[in-house]
Amino acid sequence: MSISFKNDYGQLAHPRILEALARYGQQTNIPYGLDSHSENASRLILDIFGARQGKTFFLAGGTQTNMVFISSVLRPFQGVLSCASGHINVHETAAVEGTGHKIYVVPGNGGKLYPQDIENAVKANLDEHMVQIKMVYISNSTEIGTIYSKQELLDLRKACDKYGLYLFIDGARLGSALTSKANDVEPSLLGKVADAFYVGGTKNGLLYGEALVIVNPDLQTDFRYHIKHKGAMLAKGYGLGIQFEEAFKDGLYFEIAKKTNDMASLLREGCLELGLDVGTSPTNQIFITFPKEAAIALINEYGCEKWEEKEDKMTIRFVTSFMTTEEEVKEALVYIKNLIGA
Repeated sequence: MSISFKNDYGQLAHPRILEALARYGQQTNIPYGLDSHSENASRLILDIFGARQGKTFFLAGGTQTNMVFISSVLRPFQGVLSCASGHINVHETAAVEGTGHKIYVVPGNGGKLYPQDIENAVKANLDEHMVQIKMVYISNSTEIGTIYSKQELLDLRKACDKYGLYLFIDGARLGSALTSKANDVEPSLLGKVADAFYVGGTKNGLLYGEALVIVNPDLQTDFRYHIKHKGAMLAKGYGLGIQFEEAFKDGLYFEIAKKTNDMASLLREGCLELGLDVGTSPTNQIFITFPKEAAIALINEYGCEKWEEKEDKMTIRFVTSFMTTEEEVKEALVYIKNLIGA
């Protein structure tokens, strides 16, 4: 298909990322992430995200990052709290639970967890006969494109402190969250509220890679051993360092994310003008409800994913990427208009 709204990682990488990899293609580097590019990228990330006391570890993908970090922190009898729609619960093939740690799931609201969810979960697991909840997992943006406000993050941090829990933020689409028009979170807040978070590259224009920042010094010890033990340590780790260095040296990371959101806004506004039922996501994932036949046609035409089906209606997901253009969005809107006879 010439135009795709299937996901935000269906194209290889932003041209500048590819250029950076080519520029250093013949350079000899220290392996296993101990190279100068990774060190420089780490400094940039720790400064931008207010985590100068933290340590950055570059891994290949989101599932790998979640699995390696969560399993490194929890003791055998401990589990992690997640919203029902959380990525670790829905889309990671029980990777975390495969390491022996239960994911304790609560419904949440709008793809998000709240302090009351934490309190209810902790009070439901009171003694040694039950899994001890020790970590709270959230994603920003969430799997349904919603984002956390500054106050919501501060409230979660307070609740975690109350019950002695770690707060871990999955940032696979962190760029989209932080550049959303609805966002009020400064990047530097993450280093203050989270015990650990990661900055997603795979879904924001990089060839591959996630930058895990472990803020809590108690969780940093021997983490490289955990990476190696789980088979996640890249010999050519400098390939990750080069990409993140390029992405953060002059704001390219946020420039890419803003563009994906701008294209999503254009599509969202156009569909609203056509009278369609459009979800409230303020990021680059848009959920739109169509008559079932129209939805199937759009899935076939643009690779959109089916999200929910009710009677004669179907909600499908459109995702914009660093490659999405204004012309492509306008072409899609014409197609949709003709399809629904608006």
